[in-house]
Amino acid sequence: MIITTTNSIEGKNILEYRGIVFGEVVSGVNFIKDIAASLSNFFGGRSGSYEDELIKARQNALAEMEQRAASIGANGIVGVDIDYEVLGQDNGMLMVTVSGTAVVTD
Repeated sequence: MIITTTNSIEGKNILEYRGIVFGEVVSGVNFIKDIAASLSNFFGGRSGSYEDELIKARQNALAEMEQRAASIGANGIVGVDIDYEVLGQDNGMLMVTVSGTAVVTD
C-alpha cells in the first residue's frame, strides 16, 4: 500500500475515494525512560529512550491506519497528516495520531 503526504500518487490514477482513515496510539513513558531523559536534559544530548518510544508509536499508528484502509478495500492513502501530543498530569503519555484519505488506484 502506498502511503503519502501528497494529494496524489505519481504514476497512479485515483479511481475512488473510500473515506478518511485514522491511526491512534497513546503510549506511556515509564519511570526508567524518564530518568534517562532527565540525564540527557541535564548533561545535554539526545534522549534515545524517548526517541525510540516516539518511533515505535509512529510506526504503530501508521500500521493501524493502513490496516483500516485495507479493511475498506483501499490500496493507498493520500494526504497523510501526523500529529504528536503529550498527555497526563505529568506529561507522561505520548499520543500519535495519523490520518489520511483512503483511495483505490489503478
